[in-house]
Amino acid sequence: MLTTADDTRAFGETLAAGLRVGDLVILTGGLGAGKTTLTQGLAAGLGVRGPITSPTFVIARVHPSLVGGPALVHVDAYRLGGLAELDDLDLDTSLEESVTVVEWGHGVAEELSDDRLEIVLEADPATESRTVTVTGHGDRWKAGVPC
Repeated sequence: MLTTADDTRAFGETLAAGLRVGDLVILTGGLGAGKTTLTQGLAAGLGVRGPITSPTFVIARVHPSLVGGPALVHVDAYRLGGLAELDDLDLDTSLEESVTVVEWGHGVAEELSDDRLEIVLEADPATESRTVTVTGHGDRWKAGVPC
């Protein structure tokens, strides 16, 4: 249970410690569930250049590393009509060289990689706390999820 935005960022920062080049993270949750806030934590943990804001209108942003690690590619798939449009972003090149986070990616981004983390955030409107479910897919995550 993540009770504040700071908790959500801290969770992302902890999760980032287990990520490496080539990892794909798919974030799912309603409006205000904390997808961008979690990505801010991932970015802090990865040591990339910010600020991290929702890429809704630009679709994708690349945040280069400030510490010699992987860049963060932050994608918002909300406006995309499917995998074909996501493919048009030429993310395949970036996937191998970065950590890629796709907000609203469920049903759209799974085919980008057999190895991926899927994170579902559910916000309780009464308390604004969030429940997070992390599921690893593929050989990369057979040993478990890093948090």
